[in-house]
Amino acid sequence: MRLFGTDGIRGRAGAAPLDAATVARVGAALVRARESASQRMRVLVGRDTRESGEWIERELARGLTSEGAEVVSADVVPTPAVAYLTAHGRFDAGIVISASHNPFEDNGIKVFAASGEKLNEAIEKRIEGLVHDPTWQVADTGEPVYAHEDLSREYLSHASRILGDPGPLGGSHIVLDCANGATAAMAPRFFRSLGFHVDAIGVSPDGRNINLKCGSTFLTPLQERVVSTGARLGIAFDGDGDRALFVDHQGRIVDGDAVLLMAADQLQKENRLPGSAVVATVMSNIGLEIALRDRGIRLVRCAVGDKYVMEEMQRQHLVLGGEQSGHVIFSDHLMTGDGIGTALQVLRVMDATGKDLSELAAALVTYPQVLVNVRVRERTDFTKVASIATTIEAVEQRVAGQGRVLIRYSGTEPLLRIMIEGRHQDEITAWAEEIATAVRAELADR
Repeated sequence: MRLFGTDGIRGRAGAAPLDAATVARVGAALVRARESASQRMRVLVGRDTRESGEWIERELARGLTSEGAEVVSADVVPTPAVAYLTAHGRFDAGIVISASHNPFEDNGIKVFAASGEKLNEAIEKRIEGLVHDPTWQVADTGEPVYAHEDLSREYLSHASRILGDPGPLGGSHIVLDCANGATAAMAPRFFRSLGFHVDAIGVSPDGRNINLKCGSTFLTPLQERVVSTGARLGIAFDGDGDRALFVDHQGRIVDGDAVLLMAADQLQKENRLPGSAVVATVMSNIGLEIALRDRGIRLVRCAVGDKYVMEEMQRQHLVLGGEQSGHVIFSDHLMTGDGIGTALQVLRVMDATGKDLSELAAALVTYPQVLVNVRVRERTDFTKVASIATTIEAVEQRVAGQGRVLIRYSGTEPLLRIMIEGRHQDEITAWAEEIATAVRAELADR
């Protein structure tokens, strides 16, 4: 059984692989998987606001401490805080307990190496092998004993260096939607400390309302609040705080593609964009590729998942990459996505250019795009199902030369994602539904 997907281990809390016994084995296996055991392993653990987070933390700590590791809990903190603190706090690994944008019933385990980067696949496979190895068991050591420390100030001090003095932006009215998640307590206080007038929503987590009609996956409340209050912009984080989407003063959504374009353009002007290239996934709109090319910047595409974005950035020695969904990596800041950091980078571009978000976002002219998700029974090779393959081929012939067709399985859910870009919204919507109908007939989870 494969444990790790594109964003760590994820599933329904309480069910395999996130049942108590397996979670404890994952913790113990992480210690056992070390290549060097010359000293006691120190592990930092953080979590989001899901009700299952506390018991998953205890079971992880039980497994970790059974193998002699020292565990420090940062309690509720964003994913990027764990990444930064792991790399700068003398920890050998960092663990985040979160299912990001998923509903509260789900949870997950993401592991960072001592460098603050997500584990590579070789180490993930080593951990998986140990978890499935029946020749050892987690020692019964009783209730785990581990420390709880408030380390958020160190992470925020690092983040604040991105913007520094907000200059003319100081006092601007901004709206934050914290998704009732990991940034709920931290982000409003932080942005107020920088001199912004902050209106915050999605800041009342109860263990079950994380991402519930709020945050970066449901932008309507943020759009309405920005427009009704006359705010300068709105910022929406996801449940674990590693991504951000934006809303301009007119309530229009500004996604990760637009953020990549404005950030790349500014870094290029500052001679801080090595290789004159940016990494984005196959999901980024073709309009981003065209706009970057017009500015002398190359777009490098990779598979969906911020770990793949980071790997490609490292491979080509690049400093900027991201996803349309709002995961944006500024490697000079952190080796993973950071919602608060991304928000500060956007504000920095606004300050440097003297332009509002709406004007910056208007530089990206996007092709119409449609995305249809079909829930499937299992990940069958759809290219070998005749009726599906024939339908896809027919649509690709219609789109040829004027857009893209991309069909892939989700890395975290049992979904087949059908994405089409083209010149006319009504056409691509109909074509996507053609493919979805063929998929439902053969593979749908009934």
